[in-house]
Amino acid sequence: MQKFQDGESYIEQTFNRLSLIDARLTGVEFEGCTFEHCDFSSAVFARGKFIDCTFKHCNLSLMRVPSTHWFGVNFIECKLVGVDWTRADWPAFHLDAELSFTQCILNDASFFGLTLQGLRLEECKCHEVDFREGDFSQASMTHCDFSNSVFMRTNLQGADLTESENFNIHVLENKLDNATFSRFAALNLLYSLNIELVD
Repeated sequence: MQKFQDGESYIEQTFNRLSLIDARLTGVEFEGCTFEHCDFSSAVFARGKFIDCTFKHCNLSLMRVPSTHWFGVNFIECKLVGVDWTRADWPAFHLDAELSFTQCILNDASFFGLTLQGLRLEECKCHEVDFREGDFSQASMTHCDFSNSVFMRTNLQGADLTESENFNIHVLENKLDNATFSRFAALNLLYSLNIELVD
């Protein structure tokens, strides 16, 4: 079984069916790597880097990422429940970290206060996710379920939320200029204004 060494770099490698449950790795860097069917649940990646990597069918639930840098990473059909992304390293000069989540489970995650312009969420389950005070302008958040997720002082200017549902976004407490919503789902925005809709 592959064992990673603290402080090592791994470039353009493919890792399949690794189990690193509860593992702790420090200063490990991955660039151009692919992870398939790996279990990193409750693992700690501290002060590392993931650059231009792809995760497919992986379990990263309760993963901890203190001071780890993420750029150009794609998650495809992964489980990422309870991940606190605010603990990662997000350099101020990268307004768009080019993160992409496709058909993932992101329940109970936190993106509080982050600037992730251009974030891509496609067909994801995002229950009870914290998006407060974040900048997700120009994001693509399509076909997602945002049940009980929190948006407050969130910048969604120019974001695309087409075909997403179950969101509770107060139009006066968030920036929504030029955001796109499906016509029926957009009725949810009106409920926040305490007005009555009639047929």
